[in-house]
Amino acid sequence: MNKPVLTKQHLHTLARLTFGNATSLVYLGVVAATAVFVTVDTLFIAHEDASFAGVWLFFLAAPTVFVFFAGGAMLGADSAAPDWLFYLALVVSVLVQSLALGWFARLLRGGRGRTGRTRPRSA
Repeated sequence: MNKPVLTKQHLHTLARLTFGNATSLVYLGVVAATAVFVTVDTLFIAHEDASFAGVWLFFLAAPTVFVFFAGGAMLGADSAAPDWLFYLALVVSVLVQSLALGWFARLLRGGRGRTGRTRPRSA
């Protein structure tokens, strides 16, 4: 019988890297605060000209959001693509970047994270 590619342990590790470390949580907090700012600016503040507040979300999601947009363009979604495609690309790219930040933080710590094993102490 073939073993599944994504086991429960793999999913737990991916979730911990995406949501369970300080680096990823700070990034997700900044993205959430920016999303609240953009929502308030869009819905409740009148502007004589167009507001560029939404650009900050794309700056925080760059460069992966542009990869998703390019992939969507290759699949036939042009500039008149439905709104859900833009929101989906934004959310998925933020999650991918949070995962990458968590992995990079774990790499810098020099370990695999919490494995349950004790490390030998140096004398």
